[in-house]
Amino acid sequence: MVGTTSSGSSSTSNENLGHVVFITAAAAIGGFLFGYDSAVINGAVTGIQKHFGIGAAETGVVVAIALLGSAVGAWIAGGMADRWGRTRTMQVAAILFAVSSVGQALPFAVWDLALWRVLAGVGIGMASVIGPAYIAEVAPAAYRGRLGSFQQLAIVLGIAVSQLVNYGIAQFAGGNVNNTLFGLQAWQWMLGACVLPAALYLIFASVIPESPRYLIAAGKTQRARKVLAEVESDDTDLDSRIAEIKKSLHTEQRTRLRDLRGPALGLLPIVWIGILLSTFQQLVGINVIFYYSASLWQSVGINQSNSLLISFSTSIINIVGTFIAIALVDRIGRKPLLLIGSTGMAVALATAAWAFSAGVPSGENVTLPATQGAVALVAAHVFVLFFALSWGVVVWVLLGEMFPNRLRAVALSVAATAQWLANWLITVSFPSLAEWNLSATYVIYACFAALSFAFVVFKVRETKGRKLEEMG
Repeated sequence: MVGTTSSGSSSTSNENLGHVVFITAAAAIGGFLFGYDSAVINGAVTGIQKHFGIGAAETGVVVAIALLGSAVGAWIAGGMADRWGRTRTMQVAAILFAVSSVGQALPFAVWDLALWRVLAGVGIGMASVIGPAYIAEVAPAAYRGRLGSFQQLAIVLGIAVSQLVNYGIAQFAGGNVNNTLFGLQAWQWMLGACVLPAALYLIFASVIPESPRYLIAAGKTQRARKVLAEVESDDTDLDSRIAEIKKSLHTEQRTRLRDLRGPALGLLPIVWIGILLSTFQQLVGINVIFYYSASLWQSVGINQSNSLLISFSTSIINIVGTFIAIALVDRIGRKPLLLIGSTGMAVALATAAWAFSAGVPSGENVTLPATQGAVALVAAHVFVLFFALSWGVVVWVLLGEMFPNRLRAVALSVAATAQWLANWLITVSFPSLAEWNLSATYVIYACFAALSFAFVVFKVRETKGRKLEEMG
């Protein structure tokens, strides 16, 4: 593969790899928007509650309703990608991001804000499907794990930048997200800022090449040959690669949901594994940290400005863990990383549950003793680290590569839809569960982390180093 050719062609191979890295990074801007638009609500939650005068249940609905839109976006993205192409679907997602960002910044009622968040969610769901599929289809097998990790790296960068922007806007507004800046409250500027990266995503999605596998499926073999020549190593037999892809696509029949039917409760076993991977990724409660951490830390006695800063520090830990995963995913494999992550998350979540159990009621909030407060902060950061170096990256890599070529786009849509529904369930339930018993809530998440370990041991197959045409 790339980088293994003779010295006479190594420079060309490096150029090819550089081109693949560029188009992969460009496609991963959708992941950046996915992370940014998902997590930006974290800094705005308190402002929305005060501005509209809503309680915990209504807050959970407003925050989580975007995830129902994400489920819809993930569901339709596979079919759109097979009919219109991967890059055209990216362009549609970028437009949805931009329009919904403006709408979220200018709501006149809480239900209006919720509708714009649904539209944003559709864009997020589409990006969650099309990014991994596109990257897997243009990346050489030897580099696919690391390049596939770009999606999660972009997501965590988007999360971190959103928290930094939130903190900056809050500081500029005097430390209160309900203060006014240029005619709008600070939280409105937080939600509207996503329009800038959305425009960038639209530009890049308009210039990167289409997936060679989509082009071959659409009968555009010459265009596919040109793209393959740009992304494969110089010693690759292009005719052989095209024939291999055609064989795997098998008559180029457009895949429909009925093609996923199988003997395992109505679906193929590989589809169920994708669904459960996606579901476990969310049931450990990771997005509680990214959607509610600012209000969570405020609820245990930390002021608004510092809680936003802690949220940013958590995002930095998330980035560090993602880089660790990128370094290891093609070296030690997907399955070992998942097992390491499940173990670390279970321990960290159980520790956080113990710390929160020491909470003492203080007005509307809870105060933690100094020791337990420090333990809770450390445990939350350790949890994020183990998630980022394992499930955060590896699930997206696996979803992009584990399905047979003919089924990939639609099967990935189904798995991603399940992920968004699980995300919605955790997100909408957390405010009410936290009011009931914060410690018990974290015990539940710890149990799911432990169950994920058993699932990986018995059901997940290693895909390290295998060609996409070998999957299935």
